[in-house]
Amino acid sequence: MKIQVIRKTIDEIDKKIVDLLNKRAQKILEIGKLKKRLKKSIYAPAREKEILAKLAQRNKGPLKNEALAAIYREVMSAALALEKPITIAYMGPQATFSHQAALKKFGISVKYLACNTISDVFSEVEKNNADYGVVPIENSIEGAVSHTLDMLVDSDLKICSQVLLDISHNLLANCQKKQIRKIYSNPQVFGQCRIWLESNLPKADLIEVSSTTKAAQMASKQKNSACIASLLAAKEYRLKVVAKEIEDSPHNITRFLVIGKYEVEPTGHDKTSIVFSIKDRVGALHDMLMPFKKYGINLTKIESRPSKRRAWDYFFFVDLAGHLRENRVKKALEGLEEKCKFLKVLGSYPTAE
Repeated sequence: MKIQVIRKTIDEIDKKIVDLLNKRAQKILEIGKLKKRLKKSIYAPAREKEILAKLAQRNKGPLKNEALAAIYREVMSAALALEKPITIAYMGPQATFSHQAALKKFGISVKYLACNTISDVFSEVEKNNADYGVVPIENSIEGAVSHTLDMLVDSDLKICSQVLLDISHNLLANCQKKQIRKIYSNPQVFGQCRIWLESNLPKADLIEVSSTTKAAQMASKQKNSACIASLLAAKEYRLKVVAKEIEDSPHNITRFLVIGKYEVEPTGHDKTSIVFSIKDRVGALHDMLMPFKKYGINLTKIESRPSKRRAWDYFFFVDLAGHLRENRVKKALEGLEEKCKFLKVLGSYPTAE
């Protein structure tokens, strides 16, 4: 039969793929030994981006670039695990959006460490119990995650990569919609589903918990209770999907940062994150921004936060286009440092995929 002939050809191709993957793995082991000798970071975001860009350029189909990238995510995950047993800390438990972001970035071959809080993620990496951490930094609807911003000021860890995750919220329960009296979820999630909740369940009590997965755990154990969480959480905690995609905006994206101890090589398409504070005088913020204009550097984000060190004292968090090693970025930051009270570079890393 023709099908059998085609399948035989597929089997022969699979054999070649397996042989090539193992040859690739041997080279990865060689690189791992060299990195260890040179005391270099195992995870290389710049190289990761370079590989994915080359794959997209060479891809002639019929596989889509997204499918090819997903396949190579696991190839690179297995490569990381070969070079060194690597552990990724995230705000858990399993099935949280932080967990999903970590899986999207690092794949299934590495080890994962669930933490109770964002502070714990930083702490586990600082204590070398984890090689990298994944933390949320901002949502396209609700804005910045203030706890992460506060931790970045005091921690010596560096931002070395980022992950964008499409967020879909679902109402999960083991009862019918009309029987729901309590709804558990994360405070930010409630904010992202406010209109739907007011229209569909205005009398339900909204109870805030630390994560969407914690919410799923609570809802699975209590009568007439529901949660807002991911479809992965529904599967994990055996909850029924009462309503899908209840977020108020269809363009709901959360940006996560990968934090670690190593600086990242330039890729040519990078951003740098900094934080600074200013002297209390008229026009101070305007003066702070002038060095960026002088050297033609685009600021992609600016966010202010109370410093918590002195009343009415603020930190300004800025994302700018370019890498710290670029001469114009260096000069702009030198100009900024002359004018501000405090300046810290949080990291240079590849722009989002």
